[in-house]
Amino acid sequence: MQFRSSFFLATLILGLAAPASFASAAQTSSHTLLASASALPDAPVPEGWSSSGTQNQQNSTQKDQQPASPTAPDLNRKSKDTPAGVPTTQKAEPLPQPKRILGVMPNYRAVSAGVLPPPPTSREAFAVATQDSFDYSDFVFVGVTSLLAEGTNTHPTFGKGIGGFWPYYWRGFVDRTDGDYWVIWIMPSIVHEDERYYAMGQGPLLKRSIYAASRVLITPNYHGKNTFNAAEIFGRGISQAISLTYYPGSETSFSPFMQKFGYAVGRDALANVFREVWPDIEAKVVHHHHHNNPQD
Repeated sequence: MQFRSSFFLATLILGLAAPASFASAAQTSSHTLLASASALPDAPVPEGWSSSGTQNQQNSTQKDQQPASPTAPDLNRKSKDTPAGVPTTQKAEPLPQPKRILGVMPNYRAVSAGVLPPPPTSREAFAVATQDSFDYSDFVFVGVTSLLAEGTNTHPTFGKGIGGFWPYYWRGFVDRTDGDYWVIWIMPSIVHEDERYYAMGQGPLLKRSIYAASRVLITPNYHGKNTFNAAEIFGRGISQAISLTYYPGSETSFSPFMQKFGYAVGRDALANVFREVWPDIEAKVVHHHHHNNPQD
């Protein structure tokens, strides 16, 4: 009986002591793990966030208030109005067509690139033809071409000197004026074609020049569709046929007629090319000269 009492007492003491030993061992292990963890380097914290995982508003505010360095632009910064992946660089706008080229040559028929005006009315076409025909520069242009024709004795029957200059001049002026009314007003009103020059404005110079010259063969109709330029071809043909009535008999054969017709159409093609490239020439040469010589 005494042995059983002793065994029961020993068992009770061990049962009470074991939890305390386990707890002490667990506490010791915990302290050991914490000590080991504290010896390891801290994980990197993302910029703008604190070590606790919450956003560091103070650092973010201070960073926003710092002025951007002019020598180190933020290449990754995107405009809030620009979709991701879309370049922010914009193409230069095409240069507008001036009302006069070189301040002298009328350019009323030209339409700037990107502009789509409504089809011209017959009255508007008549007004443009009148402006083109009776502009002061036309009198000068006809005078120059008449002097060249008189100097080279193009029509010997007209004579030389002042007496010979006048027959060249009035015929040249009638040629030009008659042709303008047929090409700009009469024929377009009949076949419903728009004889204004629509500038391309951008692209390789050769491509633009070919486009400009080809407008004597291609032009939009009143519905905006490109079509054969009947107003130009037939208008010039009719005006040259009329000129056969006031030129000497030797100039009324088929060959001189085709030469004059080809000259008139070719002149219109060159005028279109000049219209196309002049804004670029003016911007790069004339404005550049004034920029380098502000006193001019």
